[in-house]
Amino acid sequence: MIGLGGAIGTGLFMGSGIAIGYAGPAVVLSYAIAGFIAVVMVFSLSEMAVVHPAAGSFGVYAETYLNPWAGFVVRYTYWMSQVVAIGGEAVAAGIYMTYWFPSVPVWMWSLGFAFILLYVNTRAVGNFGTVEYWFALIKVTAIVLFIILGVANIFGLGTAAVGFHNLHELPGGFMPHGWGGVWMAVIVGVFSFNGIEVIAVTSGEVANPREAIPAALKTMALRLILFYVLALIIVVAVVPWTQTGAKVVAQSPFVRVFANSGIAHAAGVMNFVVLSAALSSMNTNVYVCSRMLFSLARGDYAPAMLGRLSKSGSPMPAVILSGVCILLAAAVSVLTPRAYNYLFGVALFGAMIVWMIILASHLSFRRHHGKRELPVRMPLFPWMQLAGLALLAALLITMALDTEFWNISAIVGVPWLVFLTAAYFLWKAKNK
Repeated sequence: MIGLGGAIGTGLFMGSGIAIGYAGPAVVLSYAIAGFIAVVMVFSLSEMAVVHPAAGSFGVYAETYLNPWAGFVVRYTYWMSQVVAIGGEAVAAGIYMTYWFPSVPVWMWSLGFAFILLYVNTRAVGNFGTVEYWFALIKVTAIVLFIILGVANIFGLGTAAVGFHNLHELPGGFMPHGWGGVWMAVIVGVFSFNGIEVIAVTSGEVANPREAIPAALKTMALRLILFYVLALIIVVAVVPWTQTGAKVVAQSPFVRVFANSGIAHAAGVMNFVVLSAALSSMNTNVYVCSRMLFSLARGDYAPAMLGRLSKSGSPMPAVILSGVCILLAAAVSVLTPRAYNYLFGVALFGAMIVWMIILASHLSFRRHHGKRELPVRMPLFPWMQLAGLALLAALLITMALDTEFWNISAIVGVPWLVFLTAAYFLWKAKNK
C-alpha cells in the first residue's frame, strides 16, 4: 500500500491531462512505454534490495557497485527530486481545493497541507504507515470504482452506451499528434510511475525484506500498469480528449469525466479522492526524502545531526530540514500559475537520473555476483536494463530540447549535477 500510495498521485490524476494534450487517445501507448521502463527498474531494484536491505537503498547500491561519487549523487539527487515533487503535489492539492473554494489562493492550501504532513512524519513510523495505508486505500478503491463505472458507461450497462468513438473519430484520429506526441507523453508517464522505488527504501524497516520486498515490488508494478492504462482508456473514451487534455492543467481529467457523467455530486467526490491522492503522495515522499537525508548523514556525507533519531524512532532533524525545503518549493505557487509544470519538470529530471543509476548499479551488481543463486532474478538480463537506460537517456535529451517548459529540467538539473560533483570532491578532499 505504501508503494501504491507513492506512485498513484498527481502524475496520474493531474499530470495525465498534460499527457492527453500531447498524445490524445494514444496516451495509453505512452503509459505502456513508461510502464515498461518502470517494470525493468523495479525488477532490477528488487534483486539488490533483497541482498542488501538498507534505509539508503539505491544510494548504498550505487556506492557499493559503481563508486562513492555515484552513491553521493544519487542520494542527494533523489532527495532533491522528492523535495521538489512534494512541493508540486502541494501545489496540485491547492489547485484541487479551488474546486470548492475558488477565492482562496492556491499557495495558502499548499503551505497548509505541507505543514500538516510534515507533522505526521515527525511522529513514530507506525503513525506514518497507518495514515498512508488509509490514504492509499481511498485512491485504490476510487480507481477500481472509476474503472467499473467507466466500463458501464462505455458499454451501456444501466446507462446510454458511450462506446469507443472518442478514441478514433475526433480530428486527427487515435494519434492526433503522431508518434512525436506519443513520445512527449511518455515523459509524463515516467513521472506518473515515479515513486514505486520507495518500497526499496523501506527495506531497512521491514521485518522480512527477503520475502516482502520482491513480492511488493513485482505485484505493485503490475497493478500500477493495469490501473493506469485502464483508467486512461476510460478517460479518453468517455470524454473527448480535446476537453481533458491541456498544457497547463487547471482541473483533474478524472474530475472532468465525473462532471460530465450527470451523477449528482460525483465530481465533488472524485475531487476529494484526487486530493487524498496528492496528500498520500506527499506523505510517502516526505518519508522517503527524510530517510535518504538520514542515510547521507549516517554515511558521513551530510552533517551528523541529520542522522539522529527522536525517541519515537523518527529522523526528526532530517524531516525538519526536508520540510523547510519543501515549503520553499511549494511557495513557487505564489510566483507563477505554471508552478506545477515547472516543479514537475525539475523533479522528473532527478527521478530519471536516479532510475538510470539504479539500472547501471544493477548491471554492475550482476557482474559482481556472477552466476550466484539470487532470491530474485530479472529475466532477459542485460538487454532489458540497456533498453531502459537508452529510453531514459532519450527522454532526458528530449526534455532539454523542448522550449515550452520541459527545458527547465536541464536548466536546473545540469547545474545541480555540477554542484553535487564539486561538493563531492570538496568533501572527499576534506576527509582525506
